[in-house]
Amino acid sequence: MRKYFSRERLGYMFGILSNPIDSFYEIRYRDKGSVPLAVICVFVLSALFTINRVFAGFVINEVNPRTVDGITEMGSFFMLLGLFCIGNWAVTCLMEGEGRMRDIVTVAGYAMLPVALALAPATILSNVISIEEAAFYNIILGVSIAWTAILMLLGVMTVHNYTLLKTLITLVLTFTTMLILIFIGLLIMDLLNQIYGFFYSIYTELIFRF
Repeated sequence: MRKYFSRERLGYMFGILSNPIDSFYEIRYRDKGSVPLAVICVFVLSALFTINRVFAGFVINEVNPRTVDGITEMGSFFMLLGLFCIGNWAVTCLMEGEGRMRDIVTVAGYAMLPVALALAPATILSNVISIEEAAFYNIILGVSIAWTAILMLLGVMTVHNYTLLKTLITLVLTFTTMLILIFIGLLIMDLLNQIYGFFYSIYTELIFRF
């Protein structure tokens, strides 16, 4: 357990905030990353996102807190993480990427760190600002999201040893693959529902006849 949560690995996780290329290089080629830490980053982000939707100030929050389902939202974060990792792994396998699945998971999880760090103070700030000061809240979240996007770009580029152009192409193909996987998943769910409905109708027919 200490192997995955050592001070050194925590250092590399937070090191991506100031020195992302070197930190991602160490994660990929010297095995300094930690998949459990990456998963924890995503869990913390999903939890803080749910807290923000429930407790953000009325000046900012346009969501009815009673309609927020934390379990569903957390599940959605992990589903998107899984789709991204599977999609990126599938695409990079065909494009001679050097990153392994665990490297992709680590990069995706670590890249969420800026948003996770920004959500808590942003939620607190939203409860003490006026409408005229709402821009500060948006700036905090906007900068953190942009930072996360840059870290994701640099992380994918480093672990797969790609050029910037090839990384951008890879990410476009990754998101396309994610959409395809979602479409296939919806088709399978619809097919299963139809099969269930077919057998259930046969069952009810037999019950009424006998």
